[in-house]
Amino acid sequence: MKDVAIADVRNFVLMGHMGSGKTTLCDALLFKLGLNDRLGSVPAGTSMSDYTEEEIGRKHSIYSQSFTGAYKTSSGAKVQFTFSDTPGTEDFVGQVMCASRVSDAALVVVDAASGIQVGTTKAWRRCSDLGLPRGVVITGLDRENVDFNRILGEIQKVWSHKCVPVTAISAGAVVDVRTVPDGNDELQAFKNALLERSAEADDALLEKFLAGTALTAEETARGMRGAVKNGALVPVFAVMALKDLGIKELLNGIADLFPSPMDVGVKDAEGQSINPSPDAPFVGFVWRSVTDPFSGKLAYVRVLSGTLKEGMELFNSVKGQKERVGSILLPNGKKPQPVPEARAGDIIALAKLKHTTLNDVVGAAGVKTPLPPITFPHPVVWLAVFGKDQSEDDKISMALHRVIEDDPTIKAERNADTNELVISGMGDAHLDVAREVMKHRSHVEVEFKTPKVSYKETVTALGDGHYKHKKQSGGRGQYGEVYCKVQPKKKDEEWFEDKVVGGVIPRNFIPACEKGFAEARVRGALAGYPVVDVKVTVYDGSYHDVDSSEIAFKIAALRAFREAMTKAKPVLLEPIMTVKVVVPDHFMGDINGDINHKRGRILGVDVEEGMQAITADVPQSEMFRFCSELRSITGGRGFFEMAFSRYDIVPSNIAQKVIAAADKHKDEEE
Repeated sequence: MKDVAIADVRNFVLMGHMGSGKTTLCDALLFKLGLNDRLGSVPAGTSMSDYTEEEIGRKHSIYSQSFTGAYKTSSGAKVQFTFSDTPGTEDFVGQVMCASRVSDAALVVVDAASGIQVGTTKAWRRCSDLGLPRGVVITGLDRENVDFNRILGEIQKVWSHKCVPVTAISAGAVVDVRTVPDGNDELQAFKNALLERSAEADDALLEKFLAGTALTAEETARGMRGAVKNGALVPVFAVMALKDLGIKELLNGIADLFPSPMDVGVKDAEGQSINPSPDAPFVGFVWRSVTDPFSGKLAYVRVLSGTLKEGMELFNSVKGQKERVGSILLPNGKKPQPVPEARAGDIIALAKLKHTTLNDVVGAAGVKTPLPPITFPHPVVWLAVFGKDQSEDDKISMALHRVIEDDPTIKAERNADTNELVISGMGDAHLDVAREVMKHRSHVEVEFKTPKVSYKETVTALGDGHYKHKKQSGGRGQYGEVYCKVQPKKKDEEWFEDKVVGGVIPRNFIPACEKGFAEARVRGALAGYPVVDVKVTVYDGSYHDVDSSEIAFKIAALRAFREAMTKAKPVLLEPIMTVKVVVPDHFMGDINGDINHKRGRILGVDVEEGMQAITADVPQSEMFRFCSELRSITGGRGFFEMAFSRYDIVPSNIAQKVIAAADKHKDEEE
């Protein structure tokens, strides 16, 4: 906003566990800021934040939504608030990672009844990873059997006594601790803690405080703000959003305590500071790219420096492309507001940029500012995608491309080993939403199935193979004879070796032998899976002056390889995943038992912010349904991460079943 100084801009993100009240709080803030003429409701489907068809149907957030509004504080200052509401379920963690990356501070929302949950812990960890100043908002205090002091005690136990109330509950009302008169011992204790924390952030103030000299209001305010910025103070706020209690005090607290873009400062990938002044060259970071059903393709940009105006020419330094700015939008829900310009601290949306997508950096002509990209966790769920009928298959790739453009944690690829189109993401609900989006926005209906496992084959011993390809059916015949050895390949060894001597196979036919071996490795002799880590040596053979040809030696090599492989003690290999499962203490036994049941091997157990983190190696074939199984075991209080580790030998009893299934499928095809 042009009439608000950069020093009076507050850019923050709402984070927390699913159901903790983030979106309800967001709607209350929007109502107080005058961005909505009524209080939006998630259950009624009238929330300004959860407005998409998928969110209204599920009654919880799926996408991050940003809003901007102005507010006149109790001191009379005009402040611009730019904030983002984020999903609380782990399935949509990519949305949280994007929104938090472009924020100057965070509000971690805690439900008074449920307390600190898995999503709360992950939000706190995300703030720590980014070095974000943060506050805590306690919601749901208007419900029965909840106690502000009890939940405050839990927060301070987990995150230390640097978490100090700025607003608290007193006689059923929300009061600002900083302004309470003497006489209330409990509130005075909170006030003293704030004074102590504010003094500790500044050596001069601390010396004055320890000497018993009262700090002025200005010194206290400066000290508290400095303490929040450096993490020495985490202000705690009490709100009753549905009753509009504590919202005004929360806004005042954010205005007084949270940093501005001038305070935080952003450094580029080379460690150079980016000047947030409106007069500096424009620099913006694209943190979200979506195809909006109302506004078309939008690039969400956090303005880091300078001023952006309509009609400006931009340079995308990641893509090396020029762009022309059309309309500039403030993304307030489904009704974005056109504005003539944007400055540091603003989050805006730019329509119809031709080349610009997520993680791109756009700047004024000639400006190149390298910024580290947002990196996302590995997928934990995979499903094979099929069209409901043949006519849908051609449309699926285009629909998936649109989904992936909107959500960077969705991946899709054609598995070369199984020939299945596989979609992956962060959870079952995540992929269900992707399916709905494909149906509603691309009019493509798909089915999901458990994907086939990408098994491999190898050998564990030395095997000898021989084949003579001899064919005569009138005219020129075919002749080629090959002897080969197959054995395990060492790490840095070439897979093919030519040891033919004496010209028994002419030199011009050796490449044909190599092609035959390579083709044989595509479908192994055991179950038809690709062969890996095998060395093949051709050492003998014979030829015919007239009938020998490249195709004859290629066929002979292929058949010789298959014979050699059957004699080299072939084994089936399966992909092994390294999995980290984080759960509360009392689920340890259940999770350990489940991992053992899945043929997993536990590597270690650590404690992470009061929860148990179990690391294990588990076969991928056992992990396809683990997301829903973990939710069932822990009641949604656990989460996990997973990444490919290596291939290992499949136990013989399991291998027999896989080979039998492959033989059956082969018979059906024939």
